[in-house]
Amino acid sequence: MSWLRLSVRITAFIAFLAATTMLAAALRITEIVTRNAIDRTPWAKFCFRWACRCLGLNIRQHGSPSDETVLFVSNHISWSDIPILGSLAPIRFLSKAEVGQWPVIGWLARQAGTLFIRRGGGQARRVRDQVTGNLRAGESVLIYPEGTTSAGLTVLPFHGLLLKAAPESRTPVQPITIAYRREGRPDHLAPFIGDDEFHHHLLRMLAQPSARVDVVFHEPVHPSEKIPAGEFAASLRETVLEGLTRIYRGEYDRPATECLRTRDDPGLPHLPSLHGGQRSPDQSTG
Repeated sequence: MSWLRLSVRITAFIAFLAATTMLAAALRITEIVTRNAIDRTPWAKFCFRWACRCLGLNIRQHGSPSDETVLFVSNHISWSDIPILGSLAPIRFLSKAEVGQWPVIGWLARQAGTLFIRRGGGQARRVRDQVTGNLRAGESVLIYPEGTTSAGLTVLPFHGLLLKAAPESRTPVQPITIAYRREGRPDHLAPFIGDDEFHHHLLRMLAQPSARVDVVFHEPVHPSEKIPAGEFAASLRETVLEGLTRIYRGEYDRPATECLRTRDDPGLPHLPSLHGGQRSPDQSTG
């Protein structure tokens, strides 16, 4: 059955890639003809949702992203964190430069206004200043304070340098917890760690039944410049870690009010209407 599932999902993924390429070309041509920049945020969110469906992800959202400009901070497990979170809220991401070169995901990340950073070279302060500028301009940004991906079993220590962008721009911080599970247990396929290569990881995900992804939006926190950066980073990590613990305990497993899930069978995913309706505090999508 896995080969049939893989065949169907690869076909859907190739079709998705072709559609996104045509969309990118159409938006660019429209900008050239009209000489006006197009807001790509709604287009990127739509494409992120389709990417999640092609990946066969069953996403459960708990809580809601802030309606105000915030600095989102989240634990980091896989490259798929980007399309998942991008499908739930308008976010500018901060990601390593290599992601921008990946097919499909790199394009989606760029369309969402991702800020790419190269490791080393003392770029952290420059990137922090850039994040501060985006926040002051009213654009919510997401950073991964762990600085790398993890196996998803715990939350690595948070680095505080980029978090300083929040008090500098007088912007609240909203912590996010993300977790992947299969049959109620932590998913060992989702983590993108070590020397794993993107295309190998992608094929493994496409070949397997749908993974459940829980995303918890915690209450925003208003930072203070009087609190040391390390102490503030530690408190945010504790919030994210508590969310991860609650997910693995099954505390978020109650039936969601609305279910927009991708079926586990190898058939083509059903896409509900993306228009209208009020988002519930605890719902499923993907």
